[in-house]
Amino acid sequence: MKNNDRNGSNGDALHPTARQADLSAPTGSLRINGISSIAPSSLSAKRVKELISGASRTRILVIGDVMLDEFIWGSVRRISPEAPVPVVQLERESFMPGGAANVARNLAALKVSTELFSIIGKDLAGNKLKRILSEANVGSEGCICSDSRSTTVKTRIIAHQQQVVRLDRDCVGDVGSKAVSRLIRRLEMSIGSADALVVGDYGKGVVTQPLLDALKEMCRAHGVWLSVDPKPAHVLDLSGVCLLTPNRKEAFELAGVSDTSRCADPLEDGELMMVAERLLATISPTILLITLGEHGMLLFEKGKNSVHIPTVAQQVFDVSGAGDTVIATLTAAIAAGGSPVEAAILANYAAGVVVGKVGTATTTPQELLKSMPGSDLRFAAFRGIRSIDDVALANSSRSANASIRYKQHLSPQI
Repeated sequence: MKNNDRNGSNGDALHPTARQADLSAPTGSLRINGISSIAPSSLSAKRVKELISGASRTRILVIGDVMLDEFIWGSVRRISPEAPVPVVQLERESFMPGGAANVARNLAALKVSTELFSIIGKDLAGNKLKRILSEANVGSEGCICSDSRSTTVKTRIIAHQQQVVRLDRDCVGDVGSKAVSRLIRRLEMSIGSADALVVGDYGKGVVTQPLLDALKEMCRAHGVWLSVDPKPAHVLDLSGVCLLTPNRKEAFELAGVSDTSRCADPLEDGELMMVAERLLATISPTILLITLGEHGMLLFEKGKNSVHIPTVAQQVFDVSGAGDTVIATLTAAIAAGGSPVEAAILANYAAGVVVGKVGTATTTPQELLKSMPGSDLRFAAFRGIRSIDDVALANSSRSANASIRYKQHLSPQI
């Protein structure tokens, strides 16, 4: 999938060419006075298989804060006589990669060739994390072991499929310029054969401004797609990245705006739309995807219609790591040649699968295909510039939960 002739465009932005990601309007769309009017097209089972197959031929690098997720499973039969708390009878333990490591695991579950870069401790947790990554077919040669840091561990105690409490053993702080330089050198040896790079910032100290600046430069030089999952509390210059995937809270924090009101219809949420426009103007990503929990997600591209994709989750047990699944699946679909709308729809279904599982989870190609409607996803044509229209999926059994709406949103002066 790698094309070394790719060049960035739009000045200093990292926006790749359409070879890597179809950033034009969907097939059959019309351009009316600069407005996209979506004509009938489909994301059929065949197209989903094409995207999954294409993703399996890509190579994606992941860099960021990693952690070990520990799960203690048990049952509750009584309340402690010492305090009004449940007594959990231990039944089993399990461990999963967390943070950027979970992004990498999600990519590998989709059969994407994946390499992880990070800083971990020289400790038992770090060794266990690398072993689990190896079992998940994630390359971890890019993970640097440090004497001065411990591996972050998050322990969740779960009884009867419900989380009782979480214990965090965090290692937070700047990793130091020498460690950053080592990471950059390792990335430089791998970036040339990569189709995309995902940055997972969880505020633990691995992702720094010098590192991010180096990543932007490398991706620009090699025509590599750059996706970022931001941590607004950790202030960074995110300008010019290809994909930004904040949740609602993070989007408002990035824009420096207080979230004072919510609307049941995201496309009628004036504050949310204003925040999106501000991020498009100030950070200027190729794609801005704001995840909205039970309200689905909103997809934005500068100068194009905003797209609301309602959630398709049938049941929600645990939202841990759902954002990791979204950025992994969307990036994989883009690297495979999918359009932003196609990639977002696929990511939405992947998230719907993982929230139906307990703990940080992944979805396989088989699970993803099974979650899709039995018939094609259809888009209808709309010409109204200011109207909101609903488009039901062809499968009537899911149309109430999986309509996709388009609305032209005029950019205010920011």
